[in-house]
Amino acid sequence: MFHHTHPYKPFIPKNATKLIVGTLPPPRFTMGDLKPDDVNFCYGSRDGFLWPILDRLFDLNLNYENTEAAVVQRKDFLIKRGIGICDVVESSRRNKIDASDLGMKEVELRNFLSILRENPLIETLLFTGGNSKNGPEYFFRRHLREQGEGIKLKVISNIVPKVHQFLLDGRLIKTVSLTAPSGSANRAIGSMDLYKRMKIKNPDFNTIDFRILQYKGYF
Repeated sequence: MFHHTHPYKPFIPKNATKLIVGTLPPPRFTMGDLKPDDVNFCYGSRDGFLWPILDRLFDLNLNYENTEAAVVQRKDFLIKRGIGICDVVESSRRNKIDASDLGMKEVELRNFLSILRENPLIETLLFTGGNSKNGPEYFFRRHLREQGEGIKLKVISNIVPKVHQFLLDGRLIKTVSLTAPSGSANRAIGSMDLYKRMKIKNPDFNTIDFRILQYKGYF
């Protein structure tokens, strides 16, 4: 069974007020077997959409290549905008070596509440996925059940992207469950009534455009 460990420590600038929260990068990042157009950093898979979305939102002119310069571009952006990245999963086991969230077994979570206490400016968690099994919100809820001392998420909005909030030591923290920036989420987007209406109005409108409109309000 493959031991899928997270290859990156949390990247949290001292000025960070927001945290991007996912699960694990594809196994090839753990194995160090990157492709030429992967970036050796969080969400650096050539198949992922997070950085292309942020690239378009902020006109970053990012490089998509396995170079240190591409990594520095992304870190500089995060520092400038006060955004950190800290995935909720530390490691898992897999029977099949792939990037499926559902394929994760024996999942070990990071001590997220301790991380939040160490970074007192954080006020928003941006989950790159919702509460479906083995998604980032799903695992965060598990962490709260196991370590949260009675902390629970309170619903603020049930409309996608769903918004919750919780209190940590008297500090109010908001969570936003964004539509996942992965190819596997395209089918779910395609079935949404809102997306269908936008597609009818503009046949060139696609699932990346949909995410850009959604992410814009939170980044």
